[in-house]
This record gives sequence, C-alpha cells and structure tokens, in this order.
Amino acid sequence: MKTKLAILVWSLSPERPELCAAPFVYAAAAAAMDCEVEIHFAGSAVKLIEPGVAEILFSSPDRERSVHDFMQDAAGRGVKFLGCQMALRAHGLADRPLIPEYSGAAGAAAFVARTLDPEWSTMIF
Repeated sequence: MKTKLAILVWSLSPERPELCAAPFVYAAAAAAMDCEVEIHFAGSAVKLIEPGVAEILFSSPDRERSVHDFMQDAAGRGVKFLGCQMALRAHGLADRPLIPEYSGAAGAAAFVARTLDPEWSTMIF
C-alpha cells in the first residue's frame, strides 16, 4: 500500500469558495492514515495561501467553518503546503509573507516527479 500522497490544487480560487474545502479534507484524511501528504498550489489557487484570504471564505452556506479551518486541519496533521513559484509571481505573491502553514516553493517539475514516482499517489483538484 502506498503511503505518500501529492495533491495538486489549481482549479480552486477565492471566487469559487464552494470548491475549496475538499482537497484539505482529503489531505487531512490521508495524513490521519499515516500518509506523507503534500498539497501543491498552482494557478489561482496560490491566492489561498495569502494571509487573510482563506479566513473569510466559506465552502458551505452555513458558514460554520472557513476554508482556512480546513487548511489548518490538514496542516495540523503534518500536511506540507507548497506553492508554484511561477503562480506566486503571476499573482504578486512571490516576495510577500504567506500563511504560517506554507512550507515552501515547488513547481511543476516537483509535482510531475511525484506522479512518476511509484511510491507516490496523486490527486488533482
């Protein structure tokens, strides 16, 4: 059984908060099953690692838990948050402070390497 999971989030954005919680739920579940988990933020999804953004987003109408709450669940279980440097530059975030859960940069080549590595499973949102 594989025990490593890389998740690519690229279709998420603050403009569609109803889509934003799922990858963090899956990441937290995998981490709870003792998997090593990475979430790779690409495209407009990098906006979620800008301080203050995910805290005001809610994925359901009841507004019970913010997207940031789901992100904290995953990070609290050891999930690494990695940002695409090209996407960070494109959205003006490359040289700015990011959320404390941010682990560092990893671009397309890093995620492709995970997809090619037989020890890793991958998911894309």
